[in-house]
Amino acid sequence: MSPEVFVDIFRHALYIVMLLVAAIVVPSLIIGLIVAVFQAATSINEQTLSFLPRLIVTLLTLIVGAHWITQTLMDFTIGMIKEIPMVIG
Repeated sequence: MSPEVFVDIFRHALYIVMLLVAAIVVPSLIIGLIVAVFQAATSINEQTLSFLPRLIVTLLTLIVGAHWITQTLMDFTIGMIKEIPMVIG
């Protein structure tokens, strides 16, 4: 395996990881920002108030996006398995 092939595979794997993580983290980040603005506007300094909405949104994102996440990982894995003969030979 040449270094270029390894770097290309590694780059594609990192892209998939960043895409999947961003799909889970970004909605939680947006809800956290909205709750923080609400807390600043109302002077409520309760730590658990920001935790529960982010947890619920993260779980809902995982529930809704589970099929897409699984399909993306399966496509990547199947693609890697299909490329084994080309990489070795």
